[in-house]
Amino acid sequence: MAMEARLTLRQTQRLVMTPMLQQAIQLLQLSTLELQELLQKELTENPMLEESPEEAPPPEPPAEGPAAEATPPDAPAVTEAAEAPDLPFDLTEIMFGPPDERSLVQQEQHEETRFENFVGTTTSLADHLYEQLRLSVVELDVQAAAEEIIGNLDEDGYLRATLEEMAEKTSLPGAVFEKALILVQSFDPPGVAARDLRECLLIQLRQQAEPDPLAIEILEEHFEAFQRCKYAEIARALRRDPDRVQEAVEEIAGLEPKPGRRFAPADTRYVVPDVHVHKTEDGYAIVLNDDGIPRLRINPYYRSMLGRGQGDEARRYVEDRLRSAIWLIKSVHQRQRTLYRVTESIVKFQKEFLAHGLPVLRPLSLRDVAEDIGMHESTVSRVTTNKYVQTPQGLFELKFFFHSGIATGRGDMVSSISVKKMIRDLVAQENAQKPLSDQEITRALKQSGLSIARRTVAKYREELGILPSHQRRLATRKRA
Repeated sequence: MAMEARLTLRQTQRLVMTPMLQQAIQLLQLSTLELQELLQKELTENPMLEESPEEAPPPEPPAEGPAAEATPPDAPAVTEAAEAPDLPFDLTEIMFGPPDERSLVQQEQHEETRFENFVGTTTSLADHLYEQLRLSVVELDVQAAAEEIIGNLDEDGYLRATLEEMAEKTSLPGAVFEKALILVQSFDPPGVAARDLRECLLIQLRQQAEPDPLAIEILEEHFEAFQRCKYAEIARALRRDPDRVQEAVEEIAGLEPKPGRRFAPADTRYVVPDVHVHKTEDGYAIVLNDDGIPRLRINPYYRSMLGRGQGDEARRYVEDRLRSAIWLIKSVHQRQRTLYRVTESIVKFQKEFLAHGLPVLRPLSLRDVAEDIGMHESTVSRVTTNKYVQTPQGLFELKFFFHSGIATGRGDMVSSISVKKMIRDLVAQENAQKPLSDQEITRALKQSGLSIARRTVAKYREELGILPSHQRRLATRKRA
C-alpha cells in the first residue's frame, strides 16, 4: 500500500474554554468576599476599569428671576441676632482664629493603636516540642534527628514519616533516629510522635505513675478485639473477670487519641451571607449582598484613546484591556443574576422550611433547581459553592438545601436532614441507663410513619457523631 500526503477538510464542533469563559466560570464559584478581592485586583491591574461613584441626589433646580434671591413677603425676616445664641465665648474666633500654642508632646503624631496586637497567640505543637528539646541535654546528632521527627508530625501529633525515610534524607544512622524517637515520645503531651493509635495509647499508659497492667496487655495482644468492642472475647482469652476487663477498658477510654488536639489553632471564622431572604407580607424578598463589591465602569479617558491616532501596539493594548473590562463587567452581572435566580428557586421549593423550620425541610436536588430555572446542573452546583444565605430560620449554606429524601407511609418524601433531627431528638430523650439501639430507633421511626432500614439509621447516627448504644452506656457509667 503506497503512502501519500493528502489535504482534506473536516467540519467539527467542540467546546473551547477561552480565558474569558474560564473567568466567568470562576466568578460563579467565588463567595462575596472572594469576589471583592478579585475586583479590587482587577481595578488595580486594568486601567480601563474604574469604580463608579455613588449616585448623588440631583440638585434642586434654581428658581428663575431676581425674586429667587429675595425673602418671600409672607415669611418673617430672620435677623442675625435671632440665629446666633448667647455664648460665653466668640465662636468666630474659635473657628477661624489662629491656632492655640501647644506643647511638642501634644503636637506629636502618634500611630493609631491596633488592638489586634493585644490578642494572644496560641503555641503550636511544634514550638512546644522544640522548647522541650532545647532544654534537653543530648548529643548534636540526636538533637538533629529529633528536630526532623518534630517536623514530620501532623496536627494530631502522629509521626507520618518512617525512620528509614528520615535517615535517608538526613544521612544520619537509623540508630540515632530510634534514640531520638524515644526522646520525643517522652515529651509533653503524652502520646506524641506515635506512629499509630495503639502506640499512642501505650505511651500514655506507660507514662502514668501506676499504669494498669491489664490495660497494657489488652492493647499489646488484643487491640483488634478492643477496637471491635469484643470485651467478652478479651475476657475469655485473658481468663479474667469481665468486670475487671471492663475496668481496664474504661481506663483506656480515658486516654487522648489525638495528643496534638489542644495545640490546634482555634481561629474564629466569620461567615458573610451572600444573599438575604426576608419575610414580607406578600411572601419572601431576596436581596443580594452587594456591600463592598465595587460598581465597575469603563474609564472614559482610556476609551477616548481608541479614537485618537495612536500606534498599533498602544491601540492593541487598549483594545485588549477594553475587551477584558467589558467581559468582567458582564460576568459579574451574570453571576449576580444567576445567584438571584437559584436562590429564588430554592425559596420557592423550601417555603415550608422558611416558615416552620427543619422538621418540614423538603428533599431537593440540583436537577430540580436546574430544570426550574432552565440552566445546567453544573451551573447550579458552581453558583451554590461557598455561598451562604441568611433566612428567617438562620444562616445556611446554599448546598444545605440539596439532599436526598426518604419515603413515608403516607406516600410523601421527608428530608434526610429531618430524619437526622428525629434521630438526635430520640437519643436526647432516651434513658441514659438503657440507651436506644439502632434497631429500637428504627422501630420508633416506623411508628412515626418512616420506613427506614437499620443500616441507614446507623449511617445517620455516625454522621451526627452519636456513639453506639453500648458506648453511650459505658460513657454514662464512667460519668457516674
